[in-house]
Amino acid sequence: MLLTIDVGNTNMVFGLFSCGGIVAKFRLSTVTARTADEIGLTISQFCAHFGFNLRDIADVAVCSVVPQIMYTLRHAVDKYLGISPLIAGETLEVPVTNLCDEPLGVDRAVTLTGAREKYGSPCIVVDFGTATKIDALNANGEYMGGVICPGVSISMEALFEKAAKLPRIELKKPERAIGVNTVEQMQAGAVFGFVGSVEYIIKRFRSEMGLDGVTAVATGGLARLIAEQTDSISRVDPNLTLTGLLECYKKRN
Repeated sequence: MLLTIDVGNTNMVFGLFSCGGIVAKFRLSTVTARTADEIGLTISQFCAHFGFNLRDIADVAVCSVVPQIMYTLRHAVDKYLGISPLIAGETLEVPVTNLCDEPLGVDRAVTLTGAREKYGSPCIVVDFGTATKIDALNANGEYMGGVICPGVSISMEALFEKAAKLPRIELKKPERAIGVNTVEQMQAGAVFGFVGSVEYIIKRFRSEMGLDGVTAVATGGLARLIAEQTDSISRVDPNLTLTGLLECYKKRN
């Protein structure tokens, strides 16, 4: 089996792949103060919960945007699994050609690899993470460019912090756009506001790509909440980054 780990600013997502498919997954909040033992024991408990043995894991592939946690994570994997993890962008090549002026973040490159292999190209990938990233691949599977927006959760957190009388709310599907109380209005603003912005950006992407029907795939923790409200997103795939790690692993030399 392959253990894949997507280390984001908010969460670390662990996924186990066997025979090319994901068989188990869990999330752990990204806390740089965690010890190697905390991470290692959590992986052990995760495997035991799903009926797997640590010895069944042949390799570990990691994608990270949080360098501060990598020493501890490497140590945890080495200590508890006896494996030196493959790190995307370092010891694991990410096969995406970048046509932009600046390097592409390894997390976006890995996610695009998963999208290209699973859904083909051209395609648009909408990643609802700490930041919302919208990226485009051309017909050759090359990265054309994209958009970075504030994420849904951090936008709401900023609203709560800067507006003293507004409460911290649960993000969930609004029943209507015209809210009849503060909580409903904030939920509608968050969800429908992001739906509107994503729909417009995807429309502009398709226009600039010259492809009205190009597939748009959503991923990330809040993907389903937003995608359910719009026809602009064709697919929802919460495992796209983990799938990208699997594809990178399969293509390694």
